[in-house]
Amino acid sequence: MVTPNLLGPAAERVPDVERIAVLRANALGDFIFILPALDALRAAYPAAEIVLIGAPWHAKLWRDRPGPVDRVLVVPPAPGIRAPDPGEPESRMDDFLAAARKERFDLALQLHGGGANSNPVVSGLGARVTAGLRAEDAPPLGRWIRYVYYQHEVIRYLEVTALVGAPATTIVPTLAITDADRAEAAEVLGPARRPRVALHPGATDTRRRWPAERFAEVARELVGDGYEVLVTGTPAEQDVVDRVVAAAGVPVRPQVGTLSLGGLAGCYAGCELLVSNDTGPLHLAAAVGTATVGVYWVGNLINTATPLRARHRPITSWTVHCPVCGVDCTPGIYPHRPGDGECPHRDSFVTDVPVVEVLEAARELLRPEPGAP
Repeated sequence: MVTPNLLGPAAERVPDVERIAVLRANALGDFIFILPALDALRAAYPAAEIVLIGAPWHAKLWRDRPGPVDRVLVVPPAPGIRAPDPGEPESRMDDFLAAARKERFDLALQLHGGGANSNPVVSGLGARVTAGLRAEDAPPLGRWIRYVYYQHEVIRYLEVTALVGAPATTIVPTLAITDADRAEAAEVLGPARRPRVALHPGATDTRRRWPAERFAEVARELVGDGYEVLVTGTPAEQDVVDRVVAAAGVPVRPQVGTLSLGGLAGCYAGCELLVSNDTGPLHLAAAVGTATVGVYWVGNLINTATPLRARHRPITSWTVHCPVCGVDCTPGIYPHRPGDGECPHRDSFVTDVPVVEVLEAARELLRPEPGAP
């Protein structure tokens, strides 16, 4: 019998499933995108243990947090799987897989990308049934669908869970906030004297960074509107946060390395809005229910922007040529089209987004008209 699915037919459920492994060991935003897939697995296999094969930060985030993950196994660093944490002791993938096979997984799902590096890891878990994605350079799993670059990440992984009889129950990533998250945020930030908004001007890929001076202009305007403005960032983003704070010219509150990831989730849950580049904190804020304005390059808009508009506004740059050398950067995905496809530059591709568009979206969400959410 075919299981009904929001996204089309799903396969039959696998019988006698007691333990499910899910490989997803990369960055924060990447993890947020698989939350609906994990929800689908929980709904289809309510009595099964769901074990996330992840990174050390996943284990910290998921400790005592309600949701579809029961346990985290930390996978060793390996090419295409995850980078090592600073000071992390060496461990061998062969040893990890040998220990993991003793878990006797019934299902093992690759929700980690195209599969060139990740499919061998999932196959090595020894599960009865394996499923996942397969790019052209990747080995097959027991059940697989083709990895096609331009597809929304949430839908991509829901198609994988459908292969094992776990139909979509939602397309909206949701992360529970714990009392510990709220308590940490309250301890670090103190009581709010005015409604809070947050800005996140960093992003690992500098091509996705909107200029710091424009974030500063947004901060200045929102402080003038009566909001307390936080500027969040990782320690690696200290410089860009400092530039925003200096250029704003009004009191704003930088928060760099002051909060754990759970505390950051609690912080965003207490904010009226987050304005951010397309990066993990943007998707975290949406997952905890905060309204967002995100600055996106058009290619990333296709793959990662939420389709919801009641409380979220993606602002899009349509730049496809490198702003330094003018190379058309799309042939890397479309090799049959003319152009060079790649260049060494990492200058921002989103500088054409004007401040006024971001401010209009922010104010519309902060001060909705009667009848709007």
